[in-house]
Amino acid sequence: MKNNKILVQNTEVSIKQHEKVDFISLTDIARAKNPDEPKDVVKNWLRSKTTIEFLGLWEHINNSFFKGVEFDSFKNEAGSNSFTMSPTRDG
Repeated sequence: MKNNKILVQNTEVSIKQHEKVDFISLTDIARAKNPDEPKDVVKNWLRSKTTIEFLGLWEHINNSFFKGVEFDSFKNEAGSNSFTMSPTRDG
């Protein structure tokens, strides 16, 4: 895995390359808005209905195992006060 950094609006953002695909660090971007608690920025972004819709579209295009019918009920809850989703680190 190759690691690089770019400067975006005076914020250093990590880029990791895995199998020739680049991934940017959302935490680095969120840290620019809230240096003490970047996780709060990410949590707020993840609870947005438009974010959930985007993630569902991305999964539909890129994941042949995506279960769209199951996702629809999840998507319908997005944006409500009771909806919460938090990032986790996998692996």
